[in-house]
Amino acid sequence: MRCCSRVRSIPAYSDIESQGSAGACYDFSEKLNSEYATTQMRKPMQFQDFALPVGLLQERDKRAKWNGIPILLQKLYESSHPNSDLSYAHTFLKVLSSHLSMEAMSFVTEDRKTAQESTFPNTYTFDLFGGVDVSLTFLTPVVLLLTMRNQMNDDLVKDCLSVLYNCCICTEGVTKSLAARDDFVLFLFTLMTNKKTFLQTATLIEDILGVKKEMIQLEGIPNLSSLVQSFDQQQLANFCRILSVTISEPDVGNDDKHTLLAKNAQQKRNASPSRAEVNQVTLLNIPGFIERLCKLATRKVSEATGANFLQELEDWYTWLDNALVLDALMQMATEEAEQSKSSDESSLATSPLRHRLPQSMKIVHEIMYKVEVLYVLCVLLMGRQRNQVHKMLAEFRLIPGLNNLFDKLIWRKYTASNHVVHGQNENCDCSPEISFKIQFLRLLQSFSDHHENKYLLLNSQELNELSAISMKANIPEVEALVNTDRSLVCDGKKGLLTRLLTVMKREPPDSSFRFWQARAVESFLRGATSYADQMFLLKRGLLEHILFCIIDSGCTSRDVLQSYFDLLGELMKFNIDAFKRFNKYVNTPEKFQTFLTQINSSLVDSNMLVRCIVLSLDRFESQTEDVKVVEVLSECCLLSYMARVENRLSFLFRLINIINVQTLTQENVSCLNTSLVILMLARRKAKLPFYLNALREKEYAEKYPGCLLNNFHNLLRFWQRHYLNKDKDSTCLENSSCIPFSYWKETVSVLLGSDRTSLCAIASYIDEPFMDVDRDLLED
Repeated sequence: MRCCSRVRSIPAYSDIESQGSAGACYDFSEKLNSEYATTQMRKPMQFQDFALPVGLLQERDKRAKWNGIPILLQKLYESSHPNSDLSYAHTFLKVLSSHLSMEAMSFVTEDRKTAQESTFPNTYTFDLFGGVDVSLTFLTPVVLLLTMRNQMNDDLVKDCLSVLYNCCICTEGVTKSLAARDDFVLFLFTLMTNKKTFLQTATLIEDILGVKKEMIQLEGIPNLSSLVQSFDQQQLANFCRILSVTISEPDVGNDDKHTLLAKNAQQKRNASPSRAEVNQVTLLNIPGFIERLCKLATRKVSEATGANFLQELEDWYTWLDNALVLDALMQMATEEAEQSKSSDESSLATSPLRHRLPQSMKIVHEIMYKVEVLYVLCVLLMGRQRNQVHKMLAEFRLIPGLNNLFDKLIWRKYTASNHVVHGQNENCDCSPEISFKIQFLRLLQSFSDHHENKYLLLNSQELNELSAISMKANIPEVEALVNTDRSLVCDGKKGLLTRLLTVMKREPPDSSFRFWQARAVESFLRGATSYADQMFLLKRGLLEHILFCIIDSGCTSRDVLQSYFDLLGELMKFNIDAFKRFNKYVNTPEKFQTFLTQINSSLVDSNMLVRCIVLSLDRFESQTEDVKVVEVLSECCLLSYMARVENRLSFLFRLINIINVQTLTQENVSCLNTSLVILMLARRKAKLPFYLNALREKEYAEKYPGCLLNNFHNLLRFWQRHYLNKDKDSTCLENSSCIPFSYWKETVSVLLGSDRTSLCAIASYIDEPFMDVDRDLLED
């Protein structure tokens, strides 16, 4: 899913039982003579054996206000036979197209009125009298062959596609009907080889695939590889709008389907790769595909100038918030490029139309298709072929190219989006520039996350700085840094990560770009903890900035706060200098209390930070020969707070209490792992029985004996099923905690031991009457 400004089909008539051209043949005379037909006919007409007096049609037309559409459709149908003069058919089709296009434009510009607020009689009448079926007759291979034989131009096909597209915009039933015709959908792809009808075909396919129940398989498209290779850069960008539907896993829609319990069950049922995964592999096998996407994503655009730029840009946002205006613009640009007989990458930028458009319009146009390209690359980066995609993106210098675009296009200083508060919902309908920034940040997050190529986000000088940090600390450089190909890193005075930090620090306090920015920076730190990486960011004031946002900025967004808690945890983990800097910033009891309040207000959001503090404290306590460590341990308010066993027990109790097997998701399973970290560290010091007994006492104090420990017992049983699955990559647990995964497994086994005499088994702390109260619920 992604943010976009693309208009989607919305049902215009919620009470219609059957739309489009599906169904049997109906008696037209009987329907026409019914008064009910003049206002509420529900079944679409078809034109088999269709012959009625024009006079009768005209009489009913006046009463029902059909605007002559049934008569035009009858004439169109009579002209649709292979032996007919298709020029007559085109005349009728153009008149019908004008009726429908005005209606469709009204639909996308009238504040997108809902079905109850708006009606579209022309589209409704057209569909009702079988217009969709008649239009489809002109898109058969036989008719298209005749069109070529008679040397007609492509206007007939273009108008036919536009008619269908306009029907889809206003009536979702038409879209669903077309989507059910697999042969027609596949045939549409063959029409994309014609550059003059490409845009109409692409927009129609996109709307159809948006409602199609089953994802189309790209390998079923005839000659897909040659088709894609024939596209110029503008067409390839538009094609990415279609690809985004075919390579993304469908949203299941219900929250309960997102639980880990449901996902695990789904994975067992579907052992084979999904259609989206198969489609991703199909794309990667197309020669030159990824390279061309990288060129599209990094292509430069001239910089906008002028005092009225900001207002001009906002005005164009208003117009470009619907698909028809944008598509019309693209079509005109494409046609002018064709007239100039130039199809290379710069054709769009040099066409006469482009010079007649405002400068801001050129930028928005460039941005809108870059959003689609970045989205496709992001999805491929998160797929099973991630390493292959990474290798190609590095080879084709995607990151250095984006770095060169950063100041002038991706994060310009004066943009309308700087003043927009934007939510974290990826399905939102937002301006092109906001979509572009979010998609860029998501791409950086996917690129850096647990991958050695993350150092491509730096330039050569910054890589040298990392090496110097390691040398000064007398620690070896990380292998990924040593192996980084310096010919593929960013150039210029700043790398991409440093540029991102700069804009992050000056982002307005209420801007929700902070969420995505923090996620992107955090992904750079994920994996095995690197002291040099942390110090690189600490030297640039990142820790102080995060603490300002958590303590002083007045931020109330749970999403933004969670992203900063996670980033702070990765930045401070095992780093004594970071804890020293923390103590210097949080230098009053009031600031520290505010910080604790933020942590305690939502432990699901802050538990990763709690885990970082517990792990760091455990390591520092084993380094008491280091004078600096001893000094910070004695002075740091945060470490002193966590050193008190009653505080660790309080966190442990709450972590176990706020989750259960049925509510575990990818978001809150970290609470279970954090509780395990606390108990593993206690087990190392032979204090596990003390912690388990404290949990038992807490149960009785709360007057719910057995409830907490039974819940934890069930959670750990699920943990075994989930993390010991052969397909589950558990290295992230090992890398983030620096605790061997074997110790994780061993600790869970000890806790789940059935021997009630064992002081380290949960079962020995649950009284017999309260044992296994939730067993049936778990098994269900």
